[in-house]
Amino acid sequence: MTYRNVFVLCTGRCGSVTFSEACKALTNYTVGHESRVDRLGPDRLAYSPGHIEVDNRLSWLLGRLGDAFPDPDTFWVHLRRDDEATARSFSRRWGKGIIRAYAKDVIPGSTRSADRYAVCLDYCRTVNANIEAFLRSRSHTMVVRLETVDVDFPRFLEAIGAEGDHAAARATWSVRHNAS
Repeated sequence: MTYRNVFVLCTGRCGSVTFSEACKALTNYTVGHESRVDRLGPDRLAYSPGHIEVDNRLSWLLGRLGDAFPDPDTFWVHLRRDDEATARSFSRRWGKGIIRAYAKDVIPGSTRSADRYAVCLDYCRTVNANIEAFLRSRSHTMVVRLETVDVDFPRFLEAIGAEGDHAAARATWSVRHNAS
């Protein structure tokens, strides 16, 4: 079965760029990585049918996203990486992107009361809990773990009815993209 849309929800620093690169080998879906991050209101979520979107910022828009893309037309993926490994990766990028916003504005003062790694780990656990709670009410979901992607990604391709060069899509995972 193919779905109207596929959304890959994640913390970031967990293989999201590689996931989107791998999906470029598919012929029955378009793919984007953070492709509408500069948009507001309804335009932010105006993804065309037949599109796979990989965007860690969607974890902050789950209510609106769920309303805009109801069951059973949508497939949801929770892209996971070990929280501690993800937190270490965010620590190496301290002061940039989403982790800067979390440390400075979501949990103001956290940089004075906790070490960087603790803030990054808190971010990972918070975002993953938000995604897990959201997905409990969705019909078509799966978890793809970076640690078991060689097994999980082919299952994902099958689950969404992906067409195209599956071998090339799987091979993409042997290349590290956006590594820190």
